[in-house]
Amino acid sequence: MRNWADFARSPEGKAALLGFFGALMITFGGFGAGSVRRSDPLLEAAHLSWLRFGHGYALSTVFVWIGVLAMITAWVRLGRATLGTVPGARVTLNELRAIVGIWIFPLLFAVPMFSRDAYSYLAQGALLRDGFNPYQVGPVVNPGVLLDNVSPVWTTTTAPYGPIFLLLARGITSITGDNVVAGTIALRLVMLPGLALMMWAVPHLTKHLGGRPTTALWLAVLNPLVLIHLIGGVHNEMLMVGLMAAGIALVLEHHHVAGIVVVAIGVGVKATAGIALPFLVWIWMVHERERRAAQGEGELPHPALMFAKIAGLGVAVFGVVFAAASALADVGIGWLTALSGSKKIINWLSLPTIMAHMTTWVTPLRMESVLSVTRFLCALALVVILVWAWWRFRHTEKEAVFGITVAFVAIVILSPAALPWYYSWPLALAAGFALSTTTLQVLVGLCTWLMLVFQPDGSIGLYSFWHVALATFAAVVAAVSLRTVDPLKLSAHTHHPATVSPPPTPA
Repeated sequence: MRNWADFARSPEGKAALLGFFGALMITFGGFGAGSVRRSDPLLEAAHLSWLRFGHGYALSTVFVWIGVLAMITAWVRLGRATLGTVPGARVTLNELRAIVGIWIFPLLFAVPMFSRDAYSYLAQGALLRDGFNPYQVGPVVNPGVLLDNVSPVWTTTTAPYGPIFLLLARGITSITGDNVVAGTIALRLVMLPGLALMMWAVPHLTKHLGGRPTTALWLAVLNPLVLIHLIGGVHNEMLMVGLMAAGIALVLEHHHVAGIVVVAIGVGVKATAGIALPFLVWIWMVHERERRAAQGEGELPHPALMFAKIAGLGVAVFGVVFAAASALADVGIGWLTALSGSKKIINWLSLPTIMAHMTTWVTPLRMESVLSVTRFLCALALVVILVWAWWRFRHTEKEAVFGITVAFVAIVILSPAALPWYYSWPLALAAGFALSTTTLQVLVGLCTWLMLVFQPDGSIGLYSFWHVALATFAAVVAAVSLRTVDPLKLSAHTHHPATVSPPPTPA
């Protein structure tokens, strides 16, 4: 590894500094244009309330978008270094990990960015703290400063999160009280173990899936979509995805019980992580088959019996972990019914919503009546795909993890609601595979587009033609830039297109 003075002078070091500058711009711009509090006494005391209105708000918005574009530019440049697009450019795994830390540091002190979910987390934690059951009542029953900042759509919604996350939220609000600033920073600090688990797990996954550790870490962790939304936006996906990826990595390393425990803890944060559990049974069976072959014991005597034994043990381990968490929180399992709260989100990132809108264009039917039908049809399709993927991808470790990835993609696309940061679920696993440069370009374009289609205050930019057009243009440029240096020919010097050969697929 290079010393830091040499790294700082290299093109990769300059890209890292550009990303840090972008994070600073997002943080400062967020004080006016982010998901700010209804009333901010800190800004008022510092005589900076003008940042939230008129020309001040416009300036703050410009700062945020400059920061986002700077981080995306820096990310693509570092991506070229991991792929070898530019001759002589290189970046190591430890350098990438250090860059992650550098980029998130300013974001730790930002207001919530691109989402108001952090305020809901704090309000739900306060419910549990004050003796209410968040699975039975919404934040509206507990008036106060925390409730004042919750999005109106969520004030009456019960908590859709697992008991472990509610315990964390209760602990935070017990320490920080109704201090929104301290509570937001504490939430981010609680998310950091998830980020650390991702930085450990993603490179480990590549050993079993055939990818490159540096490329995987660059795609799944250093990605602005992940850092800005999950850290800047303060989403519990950071914990859930980190625990899920770490649990899968442990199972692949033959630590089956430990891996299932870690994934179960992830389910205790957010139920989505549970999708991985049925696939882990296949991996365990593959290992058992390999063990018997290595020891000359022959084939599994009764595959169905072995499946029942392994699945039963997995269910028992999960049950113990989840029962303990539920008992500690003393809230029962009401979160299962609260998951339906996501239906309140209606945007163009969800296939059922797209189908409903398209139907209203060619028929006299109203959106409300059509949406319930399209959501039902997509729910049926999702069940079929999940069952098919679980049965189809069962023969090897790599197949099972690919099946989990397929399942997550299906959930993101076919669920009633989809948000940009949901794509971090499948991305954490897909990054571990040996992806061609063309595939990486598509993913870069998709991540860039998703990063740009929401407004800094959390509102949806998909209803503005020019917003979507500019986001699409930036996404195409980012995708092309992964393979071609300076695709817009903005440099004073003429660059010949630099191409990258696809990463070799291990035999």
